[in-house]
Amino acid sequence: MASAAFRIAEGLWLVVFVLWGVLWFTSKRTVASRSDPRARIALWGATLAWLILFNRGFRPGVLSKRIVPMDPAIAYIGLALTAAGLGFAVWARFVIGRNWGSMITVQQDHQLMRTGPYAIVRHPIYSGLILATLGTAIIIGELGGFVSVALMLISWGYKSRLEESFMIEQFGAEYEEYRRKVKGLIPGIW
Repeated sequence: MASAAFRIAEGLWLVVFVLWGVLWFTSKRTVASRSDPRARIALWGATLAWLILFNRGFRPGVLSKRIVPMDPAIAYIGLALTAAGLGFAVWARFVIGRNWGSMITVQQDHQLMRTGPYAIVRHPIYSGLILATLGTAIIIGELGGFVSVALMLISWGYKSRLEESFMIEQFGAEYEEYRRKVKGLIPGIW
């Protein structure tokens, strides 16, 4: 049963990755960027997390130790979290629309998003991907999956802080007010 949940989760992730690739071509022209090597570190961390999550070869030794019981009910809870997280990230991606950039950028005629998932957290794409990674880690049930979650938290937390300083430069008091009202990655907490 857990393997069926994992196959479904893999399919959902694949759909999201393909969607991101297609939507990448719809972004507006970048007019300002802060995509120095520091910003790329976050993407490398997320990529490593996904390699650990989806490739058993990246979970050798202690990383392959099972820490979640093999239980179909637990696997399907993980699948529900995966679907919810990916759904939240996709919703955010559609709301930000053509203002999206893969790195730390401001697009031509960029608008500060504060509606939909952006009214819940300031970085809903990252939040959704972190939740989806947690769900998939639960399905896998191995220590390596939870290492992936930690890498995602570190990577997206780091990148969100870099983005925050850039957004303050771009949007000033408007962004500061938004920051006071809406948490960054976890609603009501962080």
